[in-house]
Amino acid sequence: MRIVIVGLGVIGGGYAMALKEAGYDEVYGIDKNIDTLKKAKALGIIKEGYEDEKEIIKYADLIVLAVYPNLVKNFIINNKDNFKDGAIITDVTGIKQLFINEIINILPENIDFVFAHPMAGREKKGIDYATNQVFKGANFLITVTDKNKDENLDLIENLAYKMGFKNVKRICPKYHDEMIAFTSQLPHALAVALINSDIEGRNTGEFIGDSYRDLTRIANINESLWSQLFLGNKENLLQAIYNFEKELDKIKSCVENEDKETLQELFIKSSLRREKL
Repeated sequence: MRIVIVGLGVIGGGYAMALKEAGYDEVYGIDKNIDTLKKAKALGIIKEGYEDEKEIIKYADLIVLAVYPNLVKNFIINNKDNFKDGAIITDVTGIKQLFINEIINILPENIDFVFAHPMAGREKKGIDYATNQVFKGANFLITVTDKNKDENLDLIENLAYKMGFKNVKRICPKYHDEMIAFTSQLPHALAVALINSDIEGRNTGEFIGDSYRDLTRIANINESLWSQLFLGNKENLLQAIYNFEKELDKIKSCVENEDKETLQELFIKSSLRREKL
């Protein structure tokens, strides 16, 4: 199977590493940065790299779009007449409803797009920070559409397991975006708010422990990507923020009123729910 990865950044590069480890030797890369292509080839994670996708995608059995959400639809529009007959396309984007229906409508009938989302990544960007280690034991989501063929869904699922993912779940686009707003986007929003709420000028670094370190790890954020993810999933993220604010207000009220009993009840509830995860 000839696999082409579009975008050899931190996730695309990680995919290339994982596929190499899984024994796939027909992996090619597309990237606008020639230095990135050279590094990927030097690492031995791609067989060849291309700046112009039209040179290789017509030969691809599987195309992995490891690009920002706003580029996915553009790639399909620009190349819809260049895909190999029966080719499978997949992606790695963290939101789906923003573009999924439009893509389905413009895709040729002989092309199957299996929308996917690896629940693993890094705060940094670029191939220099790519690693497939973050995939091992992680969750992998497949967003199913009516046009997907069962054998192609199975192919992407099996590929995810071969790449090291532990759990693969198939869901609809709406539920995907609702859950991701809570489990991914809200934590990033909280980390950013926590870091930015610090008083300017004080030497906080000398006072941090594991709790602060763990909570703020993802505050080192790719501003271009995550602004797209937040705004592209606006309604779901706002609802998650509203729900969080209600719970934070409960804690705030307990502290203001010195309500130890209710505060302990909230702590017990959170501990039990965390254990169930």
